[in-house]
Amino acid sequence: MVEAFMLIQTEVGRAEVVAKQLAGLPGVHSAEYVTGPYDVVARVGADTLDGLHRDVVDKVQQVAGITRTLTCPIAETQHP
Repeated sequence: MVEAFMLIQTEVGRAEVVAKQLAGLPGVHSAEYVTGPYDVVARVGADTLDGLHRDVVDKVQQVAGITRTLTCPIAETQHP
């Protein structure tokens, strides 16, 4: 499993709506609207890096109201 955090900028006033839309997409584990330079932070995942890009990131970027994304693959996930 490959996971990443997506840092997302949205049009003004669209962060909450975008976060709710993202939460329903396959491969999106969580989506929260936040304050700061980014408006939404999403945790996403797929079986492979190619699948992450093709099946998740591309779909996220098509959501109305998103103006820019930055995808940060997680180097190593710690599980208890």
